[in-house]
Amino acid sequence: MTVAEQVDQQSQIEFQPNSGLAAELGHLPVRIGPSPWPGWEHVYGFTAYTMTFSSGHVLAVRRFPQNDFAPYTTVWHRTPEGDWSIFYDAPRPDIACPRYFGPAVQLIQPARIRLTWTGPTSFRVEMKDPALIWEVSMKTTPLLRAMNALNARLPLFTWRFSALVTMRAWMARWMFGMGNVSLSATMPSGHLGILMPLRVYFIEDSRAVFDGIDLGKPERVRANPTIGQVRLSARPAFAVGWGFWKIRDSEEYRRTVEDLRSTVGDSAEASGAGTEIGTG
Repeated sequence: MTVAEQVDQQSQIEFQPNSGLAAELGHLPVRIGPSPWPGWEHVYGFTAYTMTFSSGHVLAVRRFPQNDFAPYTTVWHRTPEGDWSIFYDAPRPDIACPRYFGPAVQLIQPARIRLTWTGPTSFRVEMKDPALIWEVSMKTTPLLRAMNALNARLPLFTWRFSALVTMRAWMARWMFGMGNVSLSATMPSGHLGILMPLRVYFIEDSRAVFDGIDLGKPERVRANPTIGQVRLSARPAFAVGWGFWKIRDSEEYRRTVEDLRSTVGDSAEASGAGTEIGTG
């Protein structure tokens, strides 16, 4: 049986996780509108940070149903040689991750991506072209629970202060083993971006078959994977949170928002821009 056939078969399986992250994130509402920070674009949702596998391949998934443009899901892949691809399930690439990371990517391609919660803290990502089946399960620790609770109480404006962002990056490096990760950086597109993980969970286990290749086991690496000048997590981790990027061209931003409203409209907001979000 091919991986694509497995995707078709497994997508019919239905579970009903009603607790943990699945209960919250499996039904995260779509909200499209201006950023809470004037002059900035934003996203809110969740991500499996760059996960390095023993084969040398790297995967990531981003799911952002709340942002300025339209809900979207993306899968990132890096080969052992360092070539990045971003597969996007969105009305168009310039409103999803390629908007900020496209100049550092060798392949940008539309895809049908299904993200299904299979348990309270586990999910599966499926894609047909190229074929992908990726299983992820997460865990927390007493330290993570304490830091997540503290972070949830801090006002969003605290991320505007560089000293506090630097402190959070220091904690990610030395307390959570994520390496010298970038929380504030200039994106490959030139946008100034601030990445704000409000809650972090460690990846307990994962298995992925990408384009017929078993990627092996996830592992922590010494050197942070990078895309452009942005340093990604050295430790496989999952996060719920925000991302903000300073608007570079106000006219382009206005035109993009208006174009989406006229060509996509409310149907994209209702459907999740074609992305299937299951509860099993």
